[in-house]
Amino acid sequence: MAGIGRIRAGGKDERGFTLVELMIVMTIIGILASIAIPSYIRSVQKAKEAVEREDLHTMRTAIDSYTVDKGKAPQSLDDLVQAGYLKSIPNDPMTSRNDTWITSESDTMTDINETEGGMDDVHSGSEGLASDGTTYNTW
Repeated sequence: MAGIGRIRAGGKDERGFTLVELMIVMTIIGILASIAIPSYIRSVQKAKEAVEREDLHTMRTAIDSYTVDKGKAPQSLDDLVQAGYLKSIPNDPMTSRNDTWITSESDTMTDINETEGGMDDVHSGSEGLASDGTTYNTW
């Protein structure tokens, strides 16, 4: 480095960086950070959306399996956990809570032997905007 090992006219050895050198390094770090941080934020958002899609797919599959196996639709997500179709209710990645899932119930019977309707779909409770322009609660 240019500032290390300089000897003054008086013969004294003085080590260190100049203010200009430090400012140049800080400017370079700032430029690199301004490029990397938005990319990192987008990557985290896409990862959350992938988890959201997978969780919704898993819960919808569990709802369908429960309905076929039991001959009736589950009344809540807790029914899926108690019956062993889900290990636990997953956290919604967009709200970081597991109690914000929105379930939709239908009075339509899927089987002739069904006596009552129940939950037939699940959506995120988040009203945030996804990277594809839709809201999470419409997935």
